[in-house]
Amino acid sequence: MITLKSSELPEITRGRYLSLSKELEITFLSTDSRKTVMNPASLFFAIHGLVHDGHHYIDSLYRGKVRQFVIEDPAFDVSSYPEANFFLVKNSIHALQDIARWHRNKFDLHVIGITGSNGKTMVKEWLSQLLSWRYNVIKTPRSFNSQIGVPLSIWQIQDYHQVGVFEAGISKSNEMQNLQMIIDPHTGILTNIGPAHDEGFASRKEKLIEKLKLFAHSKILIYHDSEPYIKETIDEYLPGVHKISWNTGRGSKWQINLTKTEHKGTEIRMERDDLEYSFFFQYPDNASIENIIHVIIYLLHSGWEENQVQEGILGLSKISMRLEMKKGINDCYIIDDSYSNDLAGLEIALNYMNNQNQRNHKSIILTDILQSGMSPEDLYQKTSAMLGHFQLNRIITIGPEIEKIKNYLNHPRFYHYKDTEIFLEKFPFDDFNNEIILVKGARKFGLEVAARKLQEKIHGTVLEINLDALSHNLNVYRSFLDPNTKIMVMVKALAYGSGSIEVANLLEFHRIDYLGVAYVDEAVTLRKNGISLPVMIMNPASDGFENIIDFRLEPEIYSIGLLKAIDRFSKRYKKTVKIHIKIDTGMHRLGFQMDDLDEMLALLVSNPYLEVTSVFSHLAAADEPLHDAFTTSQVRTFESAVNQIRSVLINPFMVHIANSAAILRFPHFHFDMVRLGIGLYGFDNTGKILDKLMPIGRLKTTISQIIHLKKGDSVGYGRIGRLTRDSTIATVAIGYADGFSRAFGNGRATVYINGQPAPVIGNVCMDMTMIDVTGLDAREGNEVIIFGPEHPLHKLAEAVNTIPYEILTNVSERVKRVYVSE
Repeated sequence: MITLKSSELPEITRGRYLSLSKELEITFLSTDSRKTVMNPASLFFAIHGLVHDGHHYIDSLYRGKVRQFVIEDPAFDVSSYPEANFFLVKNSIHALQDIARWHRNKFDLHVIGITGSNGKTMVKEWLSQLLSWRYNVIKTPRSFNSQIGVPLSIWQIQDYHQVGVFEAGISKSNEMQNLQMIIDPHTGILTNIGPAHDEGFASRKEKLIEKLKLFAHSKILIYHDSEPYIKETIDEYLPGVHKISWNTGRGSKWQINLTKTEHKGTEIRMERDDLEYSFFFQYPDNASIENIIHVIIYLLHSGWEENQVQEGILGLSKISMRLEMKKGINDCYIIDDSYSNDLAGLEIALNYMNNQNQRNHKSIILTDILQSGMSPEDLYQKTSAMLGHFQLNRIITIGPEIEKIKNYLNHPRFYHYKDTEIFLEKFPFDDFNNEIILVKGARKFGLEVAARKLQEKIHGTVLEINLDALSHNLNVYRSFLDPNTKIMVMVKALAYGSGSIEVANLLEFHRIDYLGVAYVDEAVTLRKNGISLPVMIMNPASDGFENIIDFRLEPEIYSIGLLKAIDRFSKRYKKTVKIHIKIDTGMHRLGFQMDDLDEMLALLVSNPYLEVTSVFSHLAAADEPLHDAFTTSQVRTFESAVNQIRSVLINPFMVHIANSAAILRFPHFHFDMVRLGIGLYGFDNTGKILDKLMPIGRLKTTISQIIHLKKGDSVGYGRIGRLTRDSTIATVAIGYADGFSRAFGNGRATVYINGQPAPVIGNVCMDMTMIDVTGLDAREGNEVIIFGPEHPLHKLAEAVNTIPYEILTNVSERVKRVYVSE
């Protein structure tokens, strides 16, 4: 095993030690405090980013026993950390890349590099699966293909690996050269050139030229010759590389002919010179076909026989590249990673679980780790060491080999089963209670059955929440703020239907300053689930005052009557209450009128237990340029009220009025804090940044039944859905009790199946809806997209003349929420 010691860093990357307290081995590399192994062998790279500054997390990491840091700030006070090593560099990302390049150069394995606009991750996964039949393969975990992800992937190479499969992604010029020097691939695969990241380049050709830098020293390049400029550019920039092109037309080395089969798959016929091959592939969509052709060509070029390739691709399945967190039985959460298992992926999954604070207890169900290339003793000793870095309530292992863990890890709650069937039969699943459970296993063990058994029993309609998209949107809005401006994020109404606990947990990591909810019980739920951020309650009631005290909550006070009630309560119990004063400046929903201020101030001055934390108001039309004069008048009224309050109250308080729209349109009205609401969830009513935001939700269901009806038949209650032709009708498992409004009925809304639109026919029922799938490739059990990135929510809202907020917040609690993250 290649080892790196702290004293070697100056030889590998430019920099100097500010303190070197002790010579230590470096085993783990990390740029994310959430995913750092709390161990002296971890090296943390503090990156000063646009949104987060890694230097702010050093203190908590040091308290967690991390002792090695690469930093960019020469003024950082290292004297507060006497047991730590601090290595100062100009750029922490470049230092990380230098270390990865040093590590890569220690090994002589065959490396395949993959880039392109789309399909990189799936090609990498499928190719790695098949190559692992013959070789010990190391691959990019999930989609770790960035300037940070690539070096972290390369760091996982060990001396027993024979083949490496790594993907590289870029978003602008002058990024690929760094990744090329780290990956240094012998064979290259260019998947395609599409619109992704077009904004970072002057033209598609410029983007192609940048991607081709990955293959500067490669021997072979496999690529899809889909446009004339692609071949011309490759020939010009890679003259010494052996090129293997393919196309469905003529002129490429491989000629491809595709035929859809009656088995809902695709026949792929391939010709090259005098050679002909034919393969059946089980997926009919164009993206999957393009991906598998790259894999097939690589395997054939590497000497695989036709029957071996066919056997291999029949065993492939589409793989989720994201960790999924779902509600489970007995108030548990399930992190479902039941389809793959290797050490790199295990570390990622454990770190992800470690960052979830919804439950205190955390358990793991783990199967044998297959095709690692290590001896079982070395493999499970290393696995034991990794598990030992995390506080696990219970460890459950499944498989003939993994029981060896107990030889190296002394854990009081260790359970082992020889196979999944015995585990499902013997383990008392009701013992799981109020905890987070990571289900992590190799595909052959079928742990998805266990994951399903652990899930909360809700029907098949799912609202999928992309936590990475939510983080992205937060950072987009943060880029419009001064670094000193605080942020309150609204998580009322189940975080606009997305799930307040899970969203709040993520926001707490991102160091949001405040959360906002509508009612006391929403805030109490957050506190009971470990959320410690300050929480403002927008519509408190007097019967909730005791909870406000007990759970350290902060009510909005908007009227003389409510102020008198909290005044009496605080004096009676002699309890300090932090409050937020709401001024009505024109919204006319809640708030003190200007005529109320004298009486309000007299009450506040007379009560030492009431602490004014902020004074705020709400803009009525910040997203409408037509009403900008009214918005400005609101702010002037608000400033007048603030000045009057400041003239009387001695202690300082925050001031805020800007909502999501005002963050974008009125930067001079940001004051001390802004309130981010619907913008976080991917909606921009101003239209200024709609192209920069990512939709965070995908509502999907399934087809329960398909029937064939005749012209003149009717569908649904009231016989409203009259058929004007012979039709194929599908019933899907969603209705108005799930939040799919009756307003969507009778053709007013469209859903999508396999990328194809299908209109609603007849009235929407309570639990089911009928759709017209005539002429579509639809089968029972198919996934149906109600809204998502491929069918935007605002389009669905426009169909029934409503707003996205209403649809999102109407998704009922009986619809299962699944939280996904890369």
